[in-house]
Amino acid sequence: MNAAHPDQYPPCPMGQGPLRSTAGGNLPSELGRFIGRGGELAELGRLLESSRLVTVTGVGGVGKSRLVLAAARAAAEGARQRHRDGVWLAELATVRDPALLELALAEALELTDHTTRPPRTVLAEHLAGRRLLLVLDGFEQLVEECAGLVRELLRRCPGLHVLAAGRRPLALDGELAFPLAPPVPEEALALLTERACAADPAFEVTADNRAALVELCARLDGIPLALELAAGRLRTLSPAQVLARLEDRFALLTGGARGGLARHRALRTAIGWSHELCTPAERLLWARLSVFAGPFDLDAVEYVCAGPDLPVDEVLDLVGELLAQSLLVREETPAGVRFRMLETVRMYGAGWLESLGDAGRLRRRHRDWYVGLVTWCELDWFSPRQQEVAALVEVELPNVRLALECCLDEPDEAHLGQYLAGTLWFAWAGCGRLTEGRHWLERSLEPVDQAVEYESSRLKALWVLGYVAALQGDAAASMSALYECRDGAAQSGNPVAAAYAVHRMGCLALVSDDMARARELLGSALEQYRAAGELNSNVLMCQVELGMALAFLGDLPGALALCGEVREICEERGERWTKSYALYVLAYAALDAGRTREARRLLTECVAVNHLFHDLVGLVLALELLALVTVAEGNAAEAAVLQGAAEPMWGGVGLQLFGSGYFNAPRLMCRERAGELLGAERYAAYEAEGRELSREALVGRALSDPQERGGGVLRRTGRAGGGPRGSRRSTRAAADQP
Repeated sequence: MNAAHPDQYPPCPMGQGPLRSTAGGNLPSELGRFIGRGGELAELGRLLESSRLVTVTGVGGVGKSRLVLAAARAAAEGARQRHRDGVWLAELATVRDPALLELALAEALELTDHTTRPPRTVLAEHLAGRRLLLVLDGFEQLVEECAGLVRELLRRCPGLHVLAAGRRPLALDGELAFPLAPPVPEEALALLTERACAADPAFEVTADNRAALVELCARLDGIPLALELAAGRLRTLSPAQVLARLEDRFALLTGGARGGLARHRALRTAIGWSHELCTPAERLLWARLSVFAGPFDLDAVEYVCAGPDLPVDEVLDLVGELLAQSLLVREETPAGVRFRMLETVRMYGAGWLESLGDAGRLRRRHRDWYVGLVTWCELDWFSPRQQEVAALVEVELPNVRLALECCLDEPDEAHLGQYLAGTLWFAWAGCGRLTEGRHWLERSLEPVDQAVEYESSRLKALWVLGYVAALQGDAAASMSALYECRDGAAQSGNPVAAAYAVHRMGCLALVSDDMARARELLGSALEQYRAAGELNSNVLMCQVELGMALAFLGDLPGALALCGEVREICEERGERWTKSYALYVLAYAALDAGRTREARRLLTECVAVNHLFHDLVGLVLALELLALVTVAEGNAAEAAVLQGAAEPMWGGVGLQLFGSGYFNAPRLMCRERAGELLGAERYAAYEAEGRELSREALVGRALSDPQERGGGVLRRTGRAGGGPRGSRRSTRAAADQP
């Protein structure tokens, strides 16, 4: 097999590009009633009007996060013009690797970029022309890195405002620090009462218990987290009993340095007191739960935390007890019910776990669980559970990152890191996380010396790295990884890894317009897959890509046969992601044959699936072909809107893709035909309208009936020509123009 020079090829189309949601931001709904803090909330609002950077500071548990979220919601409602592009929350507490900080912000902004540009550059360019409020919470472990990033973004993005919550300021010029004290006594009592009633609806403040409750609030300095922990005990103890038990341990549990702030000691008192009141089994579970990052489910708890000293059949009840005591928080996620430990509570438990000498073993248990989870997710990706897998990965990502860190921190376990990073290919390529995927893949491949028995893990990481780099438009890095994978597979006798390497080389040839070579490589890879008995989404994608090459070469019957077979297999297996690409080829053929209604039906399903999986390359390709269908139906105005909406996506997909005359034929042909019908000025106006659409609005528009939106003066102008192959010479010529 002759290998092409790596610089010859631009990126493979089977991935995602950038598109953001501009509608309102991503603030979570308030789970509990926000009590008191009216003065602080008003003052924070005034500060946000006078400064572009406001940081709320205070001890852990004092209520910084809740106040900041309340202020952010108020800003979203009352300052729509100032923050016309929304209010966005970035929760950073689970981000420990500085290299992932910028990716976490991009993720919070729902920004996906698959070029090789530095994430900081992508963030700055994205925010440069926008007016929004960015809320940062939990940055203490990365304060220096966060300060540097915020400084640069504020300098380069005049419409950006930042509201942060942390135990210390960012120490930047122009920053207004807002130290948050505990609530006043009346608010503290109201909070304690509210949370106690939530734990026990029969609870009430009476003449007999009021004095004890007031004293309890005073003893805990009114710190909200401390009050919530105390409220969890009021369902089994009277206020006087709680106060008495707190009194007994106050001197012992104050802790802290001499002269330290009283509220620091009070918080540790409350947490330590809660720890003292737990049973030995509850304390042990608390310590072991500290190995989790972010949300976790009961199955993970039972696997990671159970053992001879903590029977698995007791774990559910113990979780319930910790939940009742406000040591755990229950939340609904797209992947189902999860539990979360507040960071202050988690850190206290982590200290106990270290003192028990069991931290290393628990971290390995945690790693093993998530390696197993990812393994099952890869299998389930090729099944009707594909959408559930995408949601699960989204929720479990903080713990998956922690598992990757655990693998890569131990040189002897680099092969596990390679396996885990490679097995997550569906998350990197199928769920819009290319930059993060490349980070972990390259880290996992850093060790040079590795045992021969782990070669298969290294080869998998290599072909996935080649795939991810190709999707980013980095052809040189992609081919380097794929050559290494192919050669390593030949030496170790691994035909499956060899097939994946050849497959991705064929992808690169496909988008370079070298259709003859693409047909050769993709056909060879498909034969190798079949010989090895391999069948999954990747294999079917190879068949679709071969169908694309045949379609572009004019062999539409061959393309229809290949993609029709893929469609049948996908429907039988419940696979939707690869099916969407098969639908794209089938729609291409239908439009070429003049069957515009069939083409529209196929493409609307394609758009819906690509949007569901955040597959933005698939989305932009489908939208541009749909725009050509729309102008062929006679609605040039709507076609121009779709063209305008699709155009901004290409910047993050990779500029090289614009050089493909085949993939760009629909867009260039649509522009030519719609421009002829509308005239240059009206076409530009409709295209500008499309560029303003949010992702949800764009997809909703693409899935609806274009006849309902008018544009009727152009609707009966007749069919605007043939399908996407109808004007190859003119579109290839247009592609060559700057």
